[in-house]
Amino acid sequence: MLVIGAGGLGCEILKNLALSGFKDIHVIDMDTIDISNLNRQFLFRQTDVGQSKAFTAAKFIMERVSGVTVTPHYCKIQDKSDEFYLEFMVIVCGLDSVEARRWINSKLFELLECGGVECLKPLIDGGTEGFKGQSRVIIPGESSCYECSLDMLTPPTTFPICTIANTPRLPEHCIEWASVLEWPRVRKGETLNGDNPEHIEFLYTLARNRAAEYQITGVTVSLTQGVIKHIIPAIASTNAIIAASCCNEALKLVGSLNPYLDNYMMYMADHGVYTYTFSHEKKEDCPVCGTEPVTSVVDRETTLEEWIQSWPHVQVKAPALSTRTSKLYYSAPPQLHEFTRHNLEKRMCDLVEENDVVFVTSPSINFQLRLRVCFK
Repeated sequence: MLVIGAGGLGCEILKNLALSGFKDIHVIDMDTIDISNLNRQFLFRQTDVGQSKAFTAAKFIMERVSGVTVTPHYCKIQDKSDEFYLEFMVIVCGLDSVEARRWINSKLFELLECGGVECLKPLIDGGTEGFKGQSRVIIPGESSCYECSLDMLTPPTTFPICTIANTPRLPEHCIEWASVLEWPRVRKGETLNGDNPEHIEFLYTLARNRAAEYQITGVTVSLTQGVIKHIIPAIASTNAIIAASCCNEALKLVGSLNPYLDNYMMYMADHGVYTYTFSHEKKEDCPVCGTEPVTSVVDRETTLEEWIQSWPHVQVKAPALSTRTSKLYYSAPPQLHEFTRHNLEKRMCDLVEENDVVFVTSPSINFQLRLRVCFK
């Protein structure tokens, strides 16, 4: 059994699996323990701050549950080979990263495609956001995949530059002003680190003064760090419920005890205790498990840059775009960026023909997106 993530959800999953009788568990996590983790990540203590989450969690579980072997891996999931993932019967994810989920999802579909049914590895995915959570079972080649449901995610909160620069109304506006506009001006060339207390204190002071100027209340150090790091408040009880669901599905899959979840369970506790289970359908134009390109309807006069900015459903960083005959735009390396950046200002109708397929790659995903351009 492989558990990906040893944070709030991962700690619950590891504890549940060990107490449910699983004897050989591996856990992979690239993170170290921060003091802010201790209120809900109960496998860690204050003396563990700064240590690897994977190694500390493995040690704690093996000390408390006899007969269990937990093998830790302190690294990124991308650092492991295909052979590593083929060792496991089931993979359980307790991640807080969309990018990491997309990567492991497409990796398991890639293993099935290359190796056939012998390489089929079920994926159980859990996620929480405050009082809301979800668990799902993904059977590569049979069920819909994580990429199929990407449009169900809450889009990242962004604030218009004009608002944060001229007419702030919320404490978050003041914090964004401090980080987006003032930091590069005052601390030229220095990379902002959301885990550096001095950086957070610097931004907090700027944001607090800005808020006072506009009679805005609510700027705190914790809110400042939350906005900078895009932190979603974690509720321990939500983690426990979603982890229980994930481990219940692991028992079903390994022991054939009952039919497994088909295939998506949503938990909502902000207005009571409510769950809803449904079968999320495959998308024919899913870039991982589908066969058709995604259709993108665009105005002929839209520039390439405007088209890229209109992609909330695609969610890629530093994209590279090309057709079968030309390079449209490359974010990197610098030589290709310099060679193609002038295309950003060109109209779509000058770059592609009706029904042309644009291929999109990105360092944040390990598969290729295909977008079929249709003009309005």
